[in-house]
Amino acid sequence: MNLVEEESESKRDHINDIVLSEDVQRAIEQVLQSSDPLDQPDFNPTDYINQLFPNEQSLSNIDEVISKMEYDISLIDDNIRSVVRGQVNTGENGRVALKEAQQSLTQLFSLITDIKSRAEKTEDMVKEITRDIKQLDSAKNNLTYAITTLNHLHMLVGGVENLKQLSERRQYGEVLNPLQAIIEVNQHFQQYSEISQIQTLSAQVQQIQSELATQITDDFKNFFSPTAHSNTNRMTITQLKDACQVASVLDKLVKKNILKWFINLQLQEYIQLFHENQDIAWLDKIDKRYAWVKRHLLDFEEKYGTVFPADWEVSERITVQFCTITREELSKIMARRKQEIDVKLLLFAIQKTSNFEQLLDKRFNGTTLVEATSEEVRKERDSFSNLIGSCFKPYLDIYTDSISRDLTALVEQFALQNQQMVVPKEINPGIIPNCADLFVFYKKCMVQCMQLSNEKPMYDLVLIFKKHLREYASKVLEARIPKPQPPNSTSSTISSSMSLLTKDFQNLSTAAGQVIHNFLKEGETPRFSAEDTRKICYILATAEYCLETVQQLEDKLKEKIDKNYITKVDLADEKDVYHRIISNCIQLLVHDLDAACEQSLLLMTKIAWHSISNVGDQSGFVNQIITNLKQTVPVIRDNLANSRKYYTQFCHKFVNSFIPKYINTLYRLRPTSTGSSSASGSAALVASASSSSISEGASGSSAASGNILGCEQLLLDTHSLKTVLMDLPSIGSQVQRKPPASYTKVVVKGMAKAEMIIKVVMQPVHPASLYIEQYLKLLPESSVVEFHKILEMKNVRKVEQQQLVEAYKRACPAQQHQQQQQQQGSNSSAASAIGEHVGSSSQATENAPTGTSTGNHQSQQMAAAAAAISGAGSSIMALGDSLMDKGRIKKIENLIKNRLPN
Repeated sequence: MNLVEEESESKRDHINDIVLSEDVQRAIEQVLQSSDPLDQPDFNPTDYINQLFPNEQSLSNIDEVISKMEYDISLIDDNIRSVVRGQVNTGENGRVALKEAQQSLTQLFSLITDIKSRAEKTEDMVKEITRDIKQLDSAKNNLTYAITTLNHLHMLVGGVENLKQLSERRQYGEVLNPLQAIIEVNQHFQQYSEISQIQTLSAQVQQIQSELATQITDDFKNFFSPTAHSNTNRMTITQLKDACQVASVLDKLVKKNILKWFINLQLQEYIQLFHENQDIAWLDKIDKRYAWVKRHLLDFEEKYGTVFPADWEVSERITVQFCTITREELSKIMARRKQEIDVKLLLFAIQKTSNFEQLLDKRFNGTTLVEATSEEVRKERDSFSNLIGSCFKPYLDIYTDSISRDLTALVEQFALQNQQMVVPKEINPGIIPNCADLFVFYKKCMVQCMQLSNEKPMYDLVLIFKKHLREYASKVLEARIPKPQPPNSTSSTISSSMSLLTKDFQNLSTAAGQVIHNFLKEGETPRFSAEDTRKICYILATAEYCLETVQQLEDKLKEKIDKNYITKVDLADEKDVYHRIISNCIQLLVHDLDAACEQSLLLMTKIAWHSISNVGDQSGFVNQIITNLKQTVPVIRDNLANSRKYYTQFCHKFVNSFIPKYINTLYRLRPTSTGSSSASGSAALVASASSSSISEGASGSSAASGNILGCEQLLLDTHSLKTVLMDLPSIGSQVQRKPPASYTKVVVKGMAKAEMIIKVVMQPVHPASLYIEQYLKLLPESSVVEFHKILEMKNVRKVEQQQLVEAYKRACPAQQHQQQQQQQGSNSSAASAIGEHVGSSSQATENAPTGTSTGNHQSQQMAAAAAAISGAGSSIMALGDSLMDKGRIKKIENLIKNRLPN
């Protein structure tokens, strides 16, 4: 009993495990489209029951669900029974249909067999009817062929005898037509060559052709031989013309041998006259060779032009042979006398040869060039170009060497002219004229070289162009870039300052302020004059023109040069040279304008911002900056009118340089006063030193506790500068243009940071949490270093600074690592800046006028200046110990030492 239950259970499991393939499942879904969960292939009974009865309350309608399920089951059972019955009936109907189809196929096969047998009988009847007709047709064809062959045989037998008689009498005009017919008939009888009579006739035809070839060749030699005039058997022109027609019918070798002998005969005089030992054979008389062949061809065509058939192209063949002999003779004589060839003689010979080859191209069609020239010499078979001129290619290095020497002399000439370079007075001077002259010479050389060769000589010319492009850049452009002149000797200024200091000991504060002012003025960066600025723009525009023209030159060279050298043509290094010149010019203009603004920024640090009592118009340093911009920028803009992109680049670089300097200057200011002991900094000390008395300045530094009017004034000045910088590209111009969006973005971002710094300084530091919150809102990308600087600007005491820094670090701990990296980067940048300053100082020293006496004089002046400044510092310290506080005098001493030359 247990075995039966296990078996039935395994059967049920087997039925439940039936898995249909994807294709069957798709077919079922297409036929039985249903949304019932029970019909889904992934039906899960447990999920379905949980869906019907999600909770205990839903079990109340379980009877209804069971009833519905039983009804569905009974309905499915009825459908299954119907399908099973229908399937039984369908099988029976299929068997009946299959039986009927088999019977139809059997009947069809019997019909096809009957049709095939009838077709075979019909074919036999047709063959029987047409048998006699075919025999008659075949007999007709055989008879026709026999008659034709008999006629050909009769023609061959009679024609052989006739040809013998005509050839003996040299009646070539009457020989032509029978000869053509006999040759064709003889070819027809080649299939019967085993017949002895046919062999005899064929041999006679071959013999007649051979005798005619020998006879015609002899007739030609007799006619054109030097003793032809005394020969009584000399042929007439008409006979000679007919003989040429006969020779065209004979074997091709006959015509070839006649032409070869005749052409050599025509050029015997040329070979003897222009032998390599003759003076007339040298390159300086190469045009006489071409004049000779022109005369000879005219004489030949006048006398014998009607003798030879047009398709023989005798004149062209003579010319081609002349070119071949000339090329070989010139190669030998140039190899022997290479030392006598100069560029002028070489170009003369090439030019005359090129003109002659062009004349030949116009006169002849070049059909005989293929058989008359070698593949090494001729690449284009339909042109006479380089048929002779190829012999000059091994000597084209003479030409390229000459071009290199000419370019060297030309660049040196430009360099000498450039020493007295004067910028034209017009607003937009354009470019240096000799630059255009250089590229005109380049174009001329390239065109000339193309006529000579576009292979290795052209590539050698590319290398020469590259070399002299770099030389022009260094000797003409870079050599004439103005350099800022160092200021005059400082000894006179220092001595006058010392005399001012010792003249009136009673007004010590005024004297000390004047000395400090002189020290600051002596450190001014040298500036360019307006003429130097225009000269820099002049050179920049020229470099831009060179850069664009070099690109065009490179494209043209790649277009003209042979395809094997295209990848080697690269002027990228030369373009980089002119890019560097443009960049250097822009950097010099930026540095010059920076130098003009540095004095204004220095004046900015000398203002006692913490003691400002009211906010008025913009400060004096802003007016100075605007004045400098209006004096310098319009000159640059007008002289770069045709180089707008580089003028825009200049404006970009200037604001990228000026704005960080302005922000760093802001960090050095102390615009507020909190009454702390550390309120006086270096800027306040300089301001107090330039006021009526040092003591009064010191007392003023501690007045007006909590004054932020200085910040308000700075905010006004910063806004004014921002407005000026926004309009910098069009400053001083009657035509106002909207600046580029990228430029506006840089100005807005940089000056907005400056404004935020001033606003942060205006905020009270107490309470600290509120101050740091405001700080992070205004300067979200700040660092600990900047936070320190701003606290210094607010004159916050050291103890309070430490507390605020700790609070700041706690407020933004995620930024600490980034701030440390930024601090390390700023330190390395500062080190780089120091290195650049030292390098620029040494470069300025190198760029100064050289000379032993001048260098010694400058060294003595620098030593005297150092001694004078050191003495001035000692005097100020001695007087300060008796009159002022020792701490403040110590700061003055440090300031003076900072101004001493290293």
